[in-house]
Amino acid sequence: MPIHRTRPSGEILSGDSADVYFARADLVLEREGLDPVVTMEVFTRQNAVLCGIDEAKNLLGHVLADADESETVVEALDDGDEIGPREIVLRITARYRAFGLYETAILGMLAQSTGWATAAREVVTAAAPDPVISFGARHVHPDITDVLDYAAIVGGCVGASTPAGARLAGLSPTGTMPHSLVLIFGDTVQAALAFDRDLDADVPRIVLVDTFKDEAEEALRVAEALGERLYGIRLDTPSERGRVTADLVHEVRARLDQAGHRHVRIVVSGGLTPDRIRYFREAGAPVDSFAVGSYISGATPIDFTGDLKEIDGRPIAKRGRIPGRTDSPRLRPVRLAEWRTAGP
Repeated sequence: MPIHRTRPSGEILSGDSADVYFARADLVLEREGLDPVVTMEVFTRQNAVLCGIDEAKNLLGHVLADADESETVVEALDDGDEIGPREIVLRITARYRAFGLYETAILGMLAQSTGWATAAREVVTAAAPDPVISFGARHVHPDITDVLDYAAIVGGCVGASTPAGARLAGLSPTGTMPHSLVLIFGDTVQAALAFDRDLDADVPRIVLVDTFKDEAEEALRVAEALGERLYGIRLDTPSERGRVTADLVHEVRARLDQAGHRHVRIVVSGGLTPDRIRYFREAGAPVDSFAVGSYISGATPIDFTGDLKEIDGRPIAKRGRIPGRTDSPRLRPVRLAEWRTAGP
């Protein structure tokens, strides 16, 4: 997958986003004249879809830029790899003070993004072979919507709603139209016609049809108005009106087909979970794609742990762990220079 990352933020590089005890440890080691070559291994305790590792490689590419290459080795898996409990996903061998301050950042990158990617894989599996689009940006802080959408794509979503997130994955953003546009025009068809007039030809014409009138009626009105230019309609009926049901999808499909609009696709959104998606699939509802938001964006982060396993070549570990390097045949060498991005 293409990587379009920028330089890590000033807060990350300065250590201001790190747990303060890492900064205090760094100060102690500096004053005591200690800076051994250590090996740290990072793992989680559950099955997951790994994500955030490429962002961690980017960070390490910067903070280890001046490290002695003869004693610095980074090995890792890749974003999108399926991982098992206690499998090592990242191993860093370097002077401790060159990277120790960034343990918080590395673990956080992995925990949040892996949680999102794993949740995305769950809905993608439930929907298969129909595609899933990430619509979760509105549920997270805007500074991290790009990371969320990128993780969702790593997890198997075919697209994402934000330009920033899609750009990280080397894609174009995917979306329809907001209810606000329809409300402002006061009529679904008028909003659809304006959408069609004013947007570039490469933007698929997908129109919301649940704002004012019966969804099947609106779908037909929009299809008659746009004809072959209409790519699809989106059903997003709110819970106050009973949500989107399999019966509704069947009706909309049948009415479109009877009127000669077999080309029009049906997109379903609104509080979708793997169980809700399975409900549509088991009912044989002719959904062409699903747009999923909060199930992905609200995924619980997956904990990762960083353990020192060697100090100056000597095997070591805290109680409960086995000293020395873990056999990890899937780890691959990381060429840090390739991950050292330029720019702000």
